[in-house]
Amino acid sequence: MRILIVGAGGAIGSYLNDKFSKTHEIIPASRNSREYKLDIEDSGSIENFFNNVKNIDAIICCAGETKWDDFDQLKEQDYFAGIKSKLMGQVNLTRIGSKFINRPGSITLTSGILSEDPVKGSSIASMVNGGIQSFVLAASQEIDTAIRLNVVCPGLIQASAKKYGAFFPGHQPISMEKLFLGYQKCLEGGIQGQIVKIF
Repeated sequence: MRILIVGAGGAIGSYLNDKFSKTHEIIPASRNSREYKLDIEDSGSIENFFNNVKNIDAIICCAGETKWDDFDQLKEQDYFAGIKSKLMGQVNLTRIGSKFINRPGSITLTSGILSEDPVKGSSIASMVNGGIQSFVLAASQEIDTAIRLNVVCPGLIQASAKKYGAFFPGHQPISMEKLFLGYQKCLEGGIQGQIVKIF
């Protein structure tokens, strides 16, 4: 398969790139890429990408950002920024990308454990992750039947545990290999409309 990985420069994206490139052709895209520039916060950037890069069989997105802070410190614009980036970014990638990818095709989004196991400071991330999952459950019922739409919901990953572990008291970090299996299930399996929880 020819797979577009959006967010290929991040910890998860770069690992998926290395693993899937052993058996598939990878298109590593990000907003900072020189060769494959794609900014999910900009619908025009998404449209431009798919108009120029053809013959894609599957999309995996592990991009998007949210602000972390105490609830009483967060402002309205902080919530909107998280919605625009991680939530609407993945919604628009699905909405636009589904018109271009080959049939049969696959789209895999990324949410996170905070959707159901929030921690202090995570009100934006928890809200956005829950929105992504609800979107997949609903949109998978209406999207072209030849396209499978799923979402991987990771826990705290070992690669980020040193930096973010203090924010996740009592959470058991998961290995990148275990996380990879979740994306592999979505990509190479036959599931549709599922939240694949890896934690």
